[in-house]
Amino acid sequence: MSHYLLRRSGQGLLVLWAAFTLSFVLLQVLPGDAVLIKFQNPDLGLSPEQIAEMRLAYGADSPLWRQYFHTLMAMLRGDFGYSLQAGLPVSALIASNLPETLSLALPAFALAVALAFALAFASRLPGLRWLSNTLQSLPALFISLPTFWLGIALIQIFSFQLRWIPVINPGPIEGLILPIIAVAVPISAPLAQILIRSLDQVAAQPFVAVARAKGLSETGALWRHVTGNALLPVLNIAGLLLGELIAGALITETVFGRGGLGLLTQQAVNNQDIAVLQAVVMISALGFVLINLLVDLLMPLFDPRLKTVIGGAV
Repeated sequence: MSHYLLRRSGQGLLVLWAAFTLSFVLLQVLPGDAVLIKFQNPDLGLSPEQIAEMRLAYGADSPLWRQYFHTLMAMLRGDFGYSLQAGLPVSALIASNLPETLSLALPAFALAVALAFALAFASRLPGLRWLSNTLQSLPALFISLPTFWLGIALIQIFSFQLRWIPVINPGPIEGLILPIIAVAVPISAPLAQILIRSLDQVAAQPFVAVARAKGLSETGALWRHVTGNALLPVLNIAGLLLGELIAGALITETVFGRGGLGLLTQQAVNNQDIAVLQAVVMISALGFVLINLLVDLLMPLFDPRLKTVIGGAV
């Protein structure tokens, strides 16, 4: 088991290095110059010589290979550098904005899981068989809704038309309701689709027919035998949805004017603040690696056969 964890950790480090390298290359080839955007403002009254000194101080004229290794070594120490626009350490900006994003992303993921399970189980219950086709078609509808469009539609309906939830100066709880729904609905769609398909496949297995033949009701078989065996694919896809969850949270923060990594990323894109953008990419990649490592550790609990596979891999 320890060798398996070491191998998976090594793969995670490789993913982080690849994310760093790819983001560094892509950000470097962006048109424009962050130093010039910041200091070439006529209101600052800086001379070309002073701007050149600023470029030298920020290392903007250093060879790319030197910038690459300097940034890589700094990130290994937990130093994300300084924001050119804010004049603050990037780590401080991340620390002040990350809680806002987590307060949106985590409840949204919990709601997405609850919604996916509700749709999947409702489509299998005998009393709701007449609604089965309609319920099974809802995930396809949910997945087709862009997050930004859904957010705007929720604001229009519940804030401007029905006036149920204020969008201007809302309370701490009121300000989270619509953003959480906007993030959760698209995320719930692939979870529901995988779970519905997995429930159908497990329900067709011979051991379920044996349980029914022994007198167990269809609902009892669903809860006692089908559900536990159908969770493995859902757990696997849940780890892969982290990227979509983060992207949805960032877009939703922009739509609803919330603080967080979304607003920070938007400002960094507008100002080409490369240090902030790369930090956001690396934080997202680190979350992806950690979540998928956790999923790998939890999967043997749902399928004991994987313990044998992991043991054989050692």
